[in-house]
Amino acid sequence: MSSLLSLYKAKEKNGTEMSAKKTFLVPLSELYIEPGYNVREIDQAHIEEFRDAYIAGEFVPPLAVQVTDKGIKVIDGHHRYHGALLATESGTEIPRLECKDFSGTEADRIAFMVTSSQGKPLTSLERAAAYQRLANQGWEPTEIAKRVKRSPSDVDHHLQLLTCGDELIEMVKTGAVAATTAVALSREHGPKAGAVALEQMAKVKAAGKTKLSRSAAMPQFSATRARRLVELLSGVETFPHGDASALALSPQNEFEVLAILEEYRAQHAGKDSQ
Repeated sequence: MSSLLSLYKAKEKNGTEMSAKKTFLVPLSELYIEPGYNVREIDQAHIEEFRDAYIAGEFVPPLAVQVTDKGIKVIDGHHRYHGALLATESGTEIPRLECKDFSGTEADRIAFMVTSSQGKPLTSLERAAAYQRLANQGWEPTEIAKRVKRSPSDVDHHLQLLTCGDELIEMVKTGAVAATTAVALSREHGPKAGAVALEQMAKVKAAGKTKLSRSAAMPQFSATRARRLVELLSGVETFPHGDASALALSPQNEFEVLAILEEYRAQHAGKDSQ
């Protein structure tokens, strides 16, 4: 049976346009992790999945690494590395891991961690932190979007997420609020967004729910009531009142108009004072 290696060695004869990109078997003891470097938070369950794969002898993709003065630094494959350590601790001998060189700038390495298909999918906060690290490298949002194969609006949205305040960020982290809802609240209420979210969260918890939906976080004024207000005011006449004008409402219509306005004020209390 032929192999890629034999096909590659005979490429001058068979005409294949194959090229070789080497990987290396690196002693586990020579690899190291830089604390805080990985854009993904370490997930113990994901580590254990790789531990089991190593123990079972299954294929695990090579790690992307960079040679530094401290040793061989893991760029992509943090969970695989920790999984190998865990497998070793359980008695499975894993003297070496397959690795490949990563070349490029620091910004390139961060972007690679974002786009790597081998790693665990990024959470919204992890992606936001990665985008911020790229922004700190001097990359513009449009450049980040092009490099990570996302839209500029996606980059803007995630960068905005990091400015939502500690309360909202913690709620996103625990899954109580979606990242899109957090950003919408921040844009709507500014620095008061966290307090608004906590208040609305208390209401949904009282109703037996665990997540704050966008509709619950940002209740919209009734379209029916808004249309009714327009109907009540559509035929109203105005008359001079000092330096301004006033509306001539019948007592019945005045009562209903004021009631609708009071409903609106109650729903949007504090918003207009920002």
